[in-house]
Amino acid sequence: MLLHLGRVPLLVVSSADAAREVMKTHDRVFSDRPHSKMFDILLYGSKDVATAPYGEYWRQIRSISVLHLLSNKRVQSFRGVREEEVEEIMENIRHSCSSNLPINLSEILSRVTNNIICRVSLGRKYGEERGRDFQKLLVEFTELLGTLVVGDYVPWLDCFTWVSGLYHRAKWVATHFDEFLDEVIEEHVNGTKGDTVEHNSNFVDVLLWMQRTNVVGFPIDRTVIKALILDMFSAGTDTTSTLLEWTMTELLRHPIVMKKLQDEARSVAGDRKHITEEDLGHMQYLKAVVKETLRLHPPIPLLVPRQSMQDIQLNGYHIESGTRVIVNYWAIARDPMHWDQPEKFKPDRFLNSSIDVKGNDFQLIPFGAGRRGCPGSTFAMLVSELVLANLVHKFDWALPSGDNTIDMSETTGLTLHKKNPIIAVAISN
Repeated sequence: MLLHLGRVPLLVVSSADAAREVMKTHDRVFSDRPHSKMFDILLYGSKDVATAPYGEYWRQIRSISVLHLLSNKRVQSFRGVREEEVEEIMENIRHSCSSNLPINLSEILSRVTNNIICRVSLGRKYGEERGRDFQKLLVEFTELLGTLVVGDYVPWLDCFTWVSGLYHRAKWVATHFDEFLDEVIEEHVNGTKGDTVEHNSNFVDVLLWMQRTNVVGFPIDRTVIKALILDMFSAGTDTTSTLLEWTMTELLRHPIVMKKLQDEARSVAGDRKHITEEDLGHMQYLKAVVKETLRLHPPIPLLVPRQSMQDIQLNGYHIESGTRVIVNYWAIARDPMHWDQPEKFKPDRFLNSSIDVKGNDFQLIPFGAGRRGCPGSTFAMLVSELVLANLVHKFDWALPSGDNTIDMSETTGLTLHKKNPIIAVAISN
């Protein structure tokens, strides 16, 4: 479907076959990102991996992310961090559930993902008050990223965006994030112990080491460091906690699926108190549950927009250079051509299926595909699976007394949150 938003042509892709043409067959042609004033304000002029325009700069920082920050070796080096934070949050839930009072599960899931990303990216967590302020700032940040800016499409209407206060709000968030990241970097600069980096060093230390040694062959300034760290937070915390939230929502709505997953978790764990990442490879039903949630409740339902760099013929249609492209993954993941009973939550559909989320099966692309696919998908899946496995292993879950249904309302924006938090009762196993 071709739309025209102001002077900008917008191609909406809503089938797996067309998505394959855009993200695989003609991946290079559609690897650019559209310019956005909101990206300029919030992401240092699009200096991050996700929104940087296609070109040499993007290739350089993409290589930093893939080879140095999110390589399989680096991801595995943070196993201890992930397991420690999950164990701590399980203990917190256990203490909270001793009174059998309902708990805000959404808040807990947000906290554990934020704590993991903080330790991995910055080297430490932040206290209660600082942590809450930071979390509020992050929520505001992701909400603004998904805001439609009319001036991007109709320039002469941009004055109304200024009048509405949207740019002022974005600049306020950007300034506070920048001040926070500057403080973090200064702490790490002052604590530097030489020109070496450990295999499990946090992202800030890795980036500062790369800056000092010029190991990648091109200069990395502080703006690049801050943009990359901001990417890790915006992509790593919000989307992962959203995935966890929707998964627990569906498990509470489907007790049979919950019981089947609990049986698997408790069988794998045996007499041990916690499920470790080593156990996850034996939990095929868990992986099916996560895939089904990513199908039915994708954290970013329209993926991140692309832009064509040259005129091209796509499925018999002429697509002009500069056309923005939105891959409507939400529609693809509900396409009855590929999915039986697409509106139903049925994890069993993946038990005897080779379909995965790695970007090769275009009916299931929650992390995108091709050059612009998310480099942090492995990390996100590990965190999600580890948290979920321990939640169902350690506790039985129920809705508060008197509640028979769960509100499934969604927010609008780049990320598809639940509108209202999950309130549930945890019963220690």
